[in-house]
Amino acid sequence: MAQAVASTAAKASYLHTMPTTEQVQPIYTAAKKDPKLADNWKTKTAEELTDAEVMAMPDSEYMNDKQMAFFRLKLLRLKQEIHDSAGETTEHLREDTVVVPDPADRATIEEEHALELRTRDRERKLLKKIEQSIARIDSGDYGYCDETGEPIGVGRLIARPTATLSLEAQQRRELKQKMFGD
Repeated sequence: MAQAVASTAAKASYLHTMPTTEQVQPIYTAAKKDPKLADNWKTKTAEELTDAEVMAMPDSEYMNDKQMAFFRLKLLRLKQEIHDSAGETTEHLREDTVVVPDPADRATIEEEHALELRTRDRERKLLKKIEQSIARIDSGDYGYCDETGEPIGVGRLIARPTATLSLEAQQRRELKQKMFGD
């Protein structure tokens, strides 16, 4: 009986701390350009540029040489991080091959390994997209939507450097997949 009371009290305290729907709903606003940073890109190299400075660049400079170099560098850094974490995974899996007599502990270790391997598989797929994005930079197609040919937008590319569709095209594709499946 005491256990039921404790769980009821726990549920009641949990329900009071849960956010309401008003708090959860995201507010979509366009990323604001900082006018103080508008001309910083002219005096800096691609390695020195920050995300905010690239965002502040005027629309007339979309996908100029500095932006292309900035995104190439961003993609190369992401690629290097993935390679580094893959090496760490290999070392981690080698260290944890100790025979554990307790079945629960062994199951926990195997589940951790499976999770880590799934993560590495997702990163392997991301590596392909990174390579494709670098090839798009080389060909001059980077930053433009595959479906519409419109600019993808600097904000979207900073958030997702491997994006190949504009936000609107991606939303249409996801809606179509949701309605009709693959």
